[in-house]
Amino acid sequence: MAHPIPALPPQAPRHRPGPLMWLGRLILRLGGWRIEGGWPDLSHLVIIVAPHSSAWDGFWGLAAKLAMGVDVVFMGKAELFRGLSGWTVGWILRRLGGFPVDRGNAQHAVEQAAARIRASERAWLVLAPEGTRKRVDRWKSGFWRIARAAEVPVMCAYFHYPERTVGLGPVFELSDDLDADMARIRAWYAPWQGKNRGTV
Repeated sequence: MAHPIPALPPQAPRHRPGPLMWLGRLILRLGGWRIEGGWPDLSHLVIIVAPHSSAWDGFWGLAAKLAMGVDVVFMGKAELFRGLSGWTVGWILRRLGGFPVDRGNAQHAVEQAAARIRASERAWLVLAPEGTRKRVDRWKSGFWRIARAAEVPVMCAYFHYPERTVGLGPVFELSDDLDADMARIRAWYAPWQGKNRGTV
């Protein structure tokens, strides 16, 4: 029995229904994956996704994105969008919602991403706060800094491989205290298990 796909609220950035939406739904169905939870009715948002422990996360995450028709954007290192590779890899990344940033300059990358959110009528930016597929003791703070600079909240999404679930979780309003915000967000992620590990 197919699981229902969460509907997008009025303010959500979206793609028109088309073949890619049905492809995403087919992939999820064949893989036995489902999407749980719902989206907030917000036009601007930073979305974090964890645990990120496998290259498969990108595959299932993209299938879920297509299945829901949601138009999220993500950052990619500028080199992928330049030169000969930019004609192929860069074109594909842009079609999927990617945009280039200078990842060698963390502060500049934060400013670029925040400016893009502020300048857009609707913008949902997705990030993996762990920054790597390996287990880390401390998450990267880029998502927090971008959300603070753009004055938007952070929504939590997750992978839970034991039940083949892509989950849409709560929205966190951030404070001035980075460490406190990180602690409460990471605590929320404690139950979820990626393909190779959890977040704690």
